[in-house]
Amino acid sequence: MPSTLTQPTADRTTPTRPPEAIRRRTRVLALPEARWAAAATALFLFALPLQLAGAPAWTWGPLYALSYATGGWEPGWEGLKALKDKTLDVDLLMIVAALGAASIGQVMDGALLIVIFATSGALEALATARTADSVRGLLDLAPATATRLTADGGEQTVAVEELTVGDIVLVRPGERVGADGRVLDGASEVDQATITGEPLPVAKEAGDEVFAGTLNGTGALRVRVERDASDSVIARIVRMVEEASETKAPTQLFIEKVEQRYSVGMVAATLAVFLVPLALGAALTGSLLRAMTFMIVASPCAVVLATMPPLLSAIANAGRHGVLVKSAVVMERLGQVDTVALDKTGTLTEGTPRVTDVTPLPGSGLDDSALLTLAAAAEHPSEHPLARAVVAAARERGLTLPGTEDFDSTPGVGVTAAVDGRIVAVGAPARLLNDTDDTAALVARLEDKGRTAVLVTVDGTPAGVLGIADRLRPNAAATITSLAALTGTQPVLLTGDNPRAAAQLAAELGMDDVRAGLLPQHKVAAVRELEAAGRKVMVVGDGVNDAPALAAAHSGVAMGRAGSDLALETADAVIVRDELTTVPAVIALSRRARQLVVQNLVVAGVFIAALVTWDLAGTLPLPLGVLGHEGSTVLVGLNGLRLLREAAWQRAERESGR
Repeated sequence: MPSTLTQPTADRTTPTRPPEAIRRRTRVLALPEARWAAAATALFLFALPLQLAGAPAWTWGPLYALSYATGGWEPGWEGLKALKDKTLDVDLLMIVAALGAASIGQVMDGALLIVIFATSGALEALATARTADSVRGLLDLAPATATRLTADGGEQTVAVEELTVGDIVLVRPGERVGADGRVLDGASEVDQATITGEPLPVAKEAGDEVFAGTLNGTGALRVRVERDASDSVIARIVRMVEEASETKAPTQLFIEKVEQRYSVGMVAATLAVFLVPLALGAALTGSLLRAMTFMIVASPCAVVLATMPPLLSAIANAGRHGVLVKSAVVMERLGQVDTVALDKTGTLTEGTPRVTDVTPLPGSGLDDSALLTLAAAAEHPSEHPLARAVVAAARERGLTLPGTEDFDSTPGVGVTAAVDGRIVAVGAPARLLNDTDDTAALVARLEDKGRTAVLVTVDGTPAGVLGIADRLRPNAAATITSLAALTGTQPVLLTGDNPRAAAQLAAELGMDDVRAGLLPQHKVAAVRELEAAGRKVMVVGDGVNDAPALAAAHSGVAMGRAGSDLALETADAVIVRDELTTVPAVIALSRRARQLVVQNLVVAGVFIAALVTWDLAGTLPLPLGVLGHEGSTVLVGLNGLRLLREAAWQRAERESGR
């Protein structure tokens, strides 16, 4: 068991969460896509009220024209480049649709389409840039320099990149470890939550492995370097995130998957409608009018709006309830999930150790409050997470802590202090107990329940045992049950914590598939194993060590309050308020959005088919064609906006079994 730390020096910080990388966030307006989208939106918002107020066209027409230009030139240029490569993509298709709407007097509709399209592109560019920022910033977790010991016993401060395998480095109290290696001598506690996700520092002594970027406790360590800086676990996490992001199957909305065939078909059909009657002797004006009507009624405006409003409405509704879904593509994909893998510490649990058991020993003469008072008084000068948990428990009970004297801490053992004239020791049972002590049975029972046992002795005699554990989040069990019912598959537990603690938590939650002691690469391997079996996996996590799995999964969801920067930027969605029950609810909401998309596509398809048939088989008046086209567009748009209502979220909660 890790011992309690001594009071840190003035220049040392002891975070309650894993140390984070320095923020290197790309500013929104630093992206050209964002600047063009902002300009197009502003121009549109200036023009719209003028038009609605009945102002002359010369006041709002130029503003709309500038909105078309600022928001449409870049996607239009990309579309033309695709056309040069003999392909038609959604960029050019949307620009043509917007220009087509303007050509028949629907200037505002076309401008709105441009603004929506430009904003979507800006959000995608921002998400990509922020992910890259966090990946680069992750390298700041490892220190820039390390203290290398020379053959004659001297010390050299060198850049970590200069360290080679076999070098000996000195890691002082409060410093970050500079390289992956193995402890030669010394004893300390190392906070390695960034690598393994374990909630408590881990005792390290000769022979134990340590990782670059982890935070040393109060003891000094001499470490032999075993990996180059480019091959450290932190560096491999960076590479895994980058590789997973690059190799992840490209995601597209449904309409984008059929855009190529639809675009080519519409262009070919419009030309045929114009040229075939002309070749058969029809009048030029009539053929041109029929072809123009055909192009309008067959244009994809209704199809585009069939897809976007339900997904955007679902995003807005989820956002109101504490779930940030980063794009329409993500919202569509969430509904496809059929397996959920969850991290333990900080995801299913709160990530903060708390006292769960206070057990005085018979004959000690102490009750629960007296035992906790002595332990908290001895631990009060310490900043170790276990010490904070003990002190917090005493404060929650309103206990008054006496003063302490002669405080001392021994790494790997525990603390001692004089409290009211008695010598109180608090620390690892294995170091404070002898082999014949009957207290060992009580310690074993607590550890079998997944607790960290802390022994309290008074004047050298065992007085009681405290049990400390990370507390489950509220409704964690209900969330696991809901996810199992919703996906048809029991969720999987992926954790870097020790197998005993993981098994205990899984038993409380009713989870059968438990994979513990995992490093980041092992979590990625587990995700890929599940996906190789045909599963669409959602990973829910919060730490740096979860980021590669979040990137590799079909969908990644990060816990917002305690999540690391890298996890938040890598994930597809963020649970802002850490309410686990929103995970199954947002899956159900995504499925509802997908159902509305299908409904809208059917409605849009029926309208297009009917109007096209009318135009080809008879004579469809142009105004009536425009009315039918715009009517179908409004209809599918309003249908999609149904997901903005509070009732839509409540229905999602019911469907998820919440």
